[in-house]
Amino acid sequence: MAPAYSEMTAARCRWGVSWGLEVPLYFAENIAFEEAPTLKRSNAFNRVGEECKAVRENVGLLDISGFSRFEVSGEGAHAWLNRLLATALPKPGRSKLAVMLSPSGKLKGDLTLFNWGDGSYWIMGSYYLREWHRRWFHDYRDEHVDVRDISDDVVGFALAGPNSLKVLEKLTDGPIADLSFMGCGRFDVGMARTRIGRLSVSGELGYEIHCSSGDHIGLRRALLEAGAETDIQEIGFNALLSLRLEKSYGIWSAEFTQAYTPAQTGMTRWIDWHKGDFVGRQAALTERDGEGPAQIIATLEVDADDADASGYEPVWKDGQRVGFVTSGGYGHSVKRSLAMAMVNREVATVGTKLKVHIVGAERNATVIAASPYDPEGQAMRV
Repeated sequence: MAPAYSEMTAARCRWGVSWGLEVPLYFAENIAFEEAPTLKRSNAFNRVGEECKAVRENVGLLDISGFSRFEVSGEGAHAWLNRLLATALPKPGRSKLAVMLSPSGKLKGDLTLFNWGDGSYWIMGSYYLREWHRRWFHDYRDEHVDVRDISDDVVGFALAGPNSLKVLEKLTDGPIADLSFMGCGRFDVGMARTRIGRLSVSGELGYEIHCSSGDHIGLRRALLEAGAETDIQEIGFNALLSLRLEKSYGIWSAEFTQAYTPAQTGMTRWIDWHKGDFVGRQAALTERDGEGPAQIIATLEVDADDADASGYEPVWKDGQRVGFVTSGGYGHSVKRSLAMAMVNREVATVGTKLKVHIVGAERNATVIAASPYDPEGQAMRV
């Protein structure tokens, strides 16, 4: 459990699990609330919608202890990362989405890489892939590089929403307002020494605030107190699922797995083809210069009623199965049932009419343009 578990439980948090760690799903309206198990929209549906609204219109607070963090340092850190990752490394004080490939050109990670400017880097990824990534890093170990798993020592919270900067400015005298999109740096927040990255999976103005496990409880209290004037709301990962689907952001184990390639998942845009050799480069080049993958990820709008896609539902075109849903849910901000799906390339064109089976019922679905919410990405760059 994260350090603030007891206080969050007292605030009516309902919990899920990720690789043995309790992670927040949503915050119930009252202490007596019980979610009824169902394959359809549950009685927590409206509450999750309220959390989404808080992020889109105000500010939400999410515990992000449930992500892995690896510290990379040493005189060979830059060269080691440059070979291990297919992405160009971020400059000092910057962060970047980093693609990691296997020698066969398949995905090994969709990671966030922070360059703190002092020769050290952080690799942030899926919490449940900690051991998997740790073994991968060990397989490519270098005597001039120190890779340390700090996932149990470093936890934190994410602020997201148009008022997130207003909350954070109350707690630090550092130049937080000058931190540009995808920037990162060290800041004192309240009484906590933190590291902050300006990024957000929700697609809104957002900040990921990382602290020591000993500061987790105090940091949460400080952020909630500073956000009281703007009616800050604590949120869970069920809301984040809805928010990221509205941005067509994929996640590991759904849109991204080690069975898929960069071209299938749209990750080629993050590959630096001009840098030197990196793991998987030749295979990725072969895919790039070939005919293209048979299937790619597409975003669907589903004509749903009281149930939404969740994953692995078959997708049909004229009676022929053309793919399957990788993940889905309801977009509370756009008021549409959404899904992301791995489908045959020839049906991935915007406007294509498809069918999806959801909880035993056949539903109409249409391929839509990616990111139905704020497709230009202006909200998170303000």
